[in-house]
Amino acid sequence: MPRRHLPLDCESFVHCISRVVDRNFIFGETEKRHFHDWMRRLEKFCGVQVVTFCLMSNHFHVLLRVPDQSLGKNLSIDELRGLLPIIYHGRALRDALEEIDRAEATAVTGSSAWLDSILERYRIRRHSASHFMKDLKQRFTRWYNRKNDRCGTLWENRFRSVLVEGGEQALLTMAAYIDLNPVRAGLVDDPKDYRWSGYGEAVAGRKAARVGLCAILQHTNFGENRQVTWKDTGAKYRLLLYDHGERRDADPTTGSQANYGLSREQIETELARGGQLTIAQILRCKLRYMSVGAVFGSEQFVDRYFTENRHQFGCKRKSGARKMRGANWGELRILRDLRQNPFG
Repeated sequence: MPRRHLPLDCESFVHCISRVVDRNFIFGETEKRHFHDWMRRLEKFCGVQVVTFCLMSNHFHVLLRVPDQSLGKNLSIDELRGLLPIIYHGRALRDALEEIDRAEATAVTGSSAWLDSILERYRIRRHSASHFMKDLKQRFTRWYNRKNDRCGTLWENRFRSVLVEGGEQALLTMAAYIDLNPVRAGLVDDPKDYRWSGYGEAVAGRKAARVGLCAILQHTNFGENRQVTWKDTGAKYRLLLYDHGERRDADPTTGSQANYGLSREQIETELARGGQLTIAQILRCKLRYMSVGAVFGSEQFVDRYFTENRHQFGCKRKSGARKMRGANWGELRILRDLRQNPFG
């Protein structure tokens, strides 16, 4: 994960990916439901926003909107008391609240060091993609291990991430790549039919999912002037998700077969011939750019990150932004120029 995020109007967007150890298929309906519940609870507790997500059988993706972490320093004792029931219950909640009560009593009669240390413990978990992912994976692991009488790590690594520019083109492209995961895997023909994704939830009317995707247009087009609705976002996002070739039903009178858009095989054949596809078409392929490209956005955005973090790169490298292969990416660029085949 990038060590430091660029200041993007006091917030940043990060695409996070994590896989199960040995890529085992552990996520059934019960596991997905439990994971999803904790994802939404920690979204509130950590003060981040899930723009969209996709939970597959052996890995998950989440695109996070992360406020400026310095804002998390404003967390007060009263706000903390309101947040604790989101992640604690029963004895754990009582213990946490009693510790605060004792620390407050100590602060009244003397030093506030204990109270300050409690606040700092929770402040560092606010507005942080790293702490969100750490808490989410650890809490699911503890539940899964108890449920299955196992021990040890459940994930093959910490997690991978790509810093995404907060512009409409970059955000919509990354979100669409995430929501098209079940289509690429052959689980559904239509992304709206996959329950465990941001778009699937939004189409089903889930408020949190709709608010997450609406955050893209709210951030890039309207700011704070007016509230973006699902009507604003849904049609525009659907065009990107579904623009992968003309749909044609089978016609028994002519003998023509049904065409449901370009298949992955058709796309890869075209790529092998050196063809340039549209972004919507290339999103039907698995793209390593989206998971290991480090920084994704316009040339200016990627170069800015490179300049701010120049010490992380070799002295021979003169610029940050790299063009991507295989499609007409327009103004979008990547930081890491992949030497291996980026499709697969």
